[in-house]
Amino acid sequence: MTLTLTSAHDVVDNAFSTELLGEIRERFHHVDQCPYSGKRVFFENAGGSLTLKAVVQRVAEVASVPDNAHRDNAASRAIEQIVDDGREALADFFGAQDGVIFSGETGSECLFRLIRAAATAAEEGGSIVACELEHPSSFDGTAQWARRTHREWLTVPFDTTSGRVTAEHYAEVVRPDTRVATILHTSPVTGMAQDVAAIAETIRAIAPDCFIIVDGIQHAPHGALDVANYDVDGYVVSMYKTFCQFNNGYAWLSPRLACVDHDRLLGKPDDAWELGSRDPSAFAAVSEMVAYLEWLGAQFTAETSRRQRLLAAGEAMHAQEQALVTRLIQGSPQVEGLGALPGVRLIGGTDAPWREGVASFAMDGMDAPTVVAKLGEHGIRTHARKNDAFSGNILRPLGLSSVTRISMAHYNTIAEVDACLVALKAILVTG
Repeated sequence: MTLTLTSAHDVVDNAFSTELLGEIRERFHHVDQCPYSGKRVFFENAGGSLTLKAVVQRVAEVASVPDNAHRDNAASRAIEQIVDDGREALADFFGAQDGVIFSGETGSECLFRLIRAAATAAEEGGSIVACELEHPSSFDGTAQWARRTHREWLTVPFDTTSGRVTAEHYAEVVRPDTRVATILHTSPVTGMAQDVAAIAETIRAIAPDCFIIVDGIQHAPHGALDVANYDVDGYVVSMYKTFCQFNNGYAWLSPRLACVDHDRLLGKPDDAWELGSRDPSAFAAVSEMVAYLEWLGAQFTAETSRRQRLLAAGEAMHAQEQALVTRLIQGSPQVEGLGALPGVRLIGGTDAPWREGVASFAMDGMDAPTVVAKLGEHGIRTHARKNDAFSGNILRPLGLSSVTRISMAHYNTIAEVDACLVALKAILVTG
């Protein structure tokens, strides 16, 4: 089916100007064209964002260099500088003022490593706490390391109406003997962000020495990070969700967690977490991603420091995504919004200020894989989350077997949202 975008409200309702949005979209590969299926709207950003053109170009340049670090030649020294620059860019991206940043195989692997290290380093006995809203990378990780360290595993239920968990929910479960607790910053299923600082403050008030580890993978592409003010011990991101190609996950560790006993080469410092040589092209990708966010932030602030521009970029991305989500849920005089479509159950409701770019819904009489396939026929790329190893712990409390997830990013447009709503209305009519 031919995909047609109508943009009667585009200039008015996008948070970005038409000119800036055009510049943003020009910096990404495959914005509106899939190399395999042709023209489409990309609303599968929670599964992995679009990739910056500068990232792809720079990765190819650096990956072509055969030299390794720590050799006595110019190429080796250049590679070392690329890694150092990438690590400094990450520090600004995380908002870190101390601690250690390391790269791992994936964000999931980083979470498992942090949970394992915290569980084995903490005082014996007590409990480990996770929230039922979490991705299995932390939910399953805490369950396994509670069992392996002979601790009680406690879970925090989330509010099935709002799709969120709050500090008050944690206060009902965390105990003075809680040794490790995990927090999900933003859910890739419900789309809702949690107040990490408030939850961490509540945990500390009950269990001051608890190791607190945050899964920030879904939040990272939707707003600024600020680990210096969260009072947590670990924070993990994955670059494939943050405008880079598939590569490493990255973790920030507090000075306290960084020095606990963990896998490392014995000749390395106590806070060394990386095993083996780093891929310099991955750090080059990070530098390009941060440079893009710095450029974006500069469109909204006169501040010249990279950190301040990153904060401005986070606010700007959030504003654009709020405009997109509002249009998706409320619609316009020309097209009904998701919140008004008959037979549609929207997770989190229609008034959700904590929503970050994601709207998941169930449709009466049609399972999510079918909805996704039909949207695909209209040129709309979405995804189904099912009662499986990845999303079952979230969908079961909601009483759902599957949901269709529409996930957006700051480079998407109101015109694309309208095209999606038109397609959904047509699916409802034709079945």
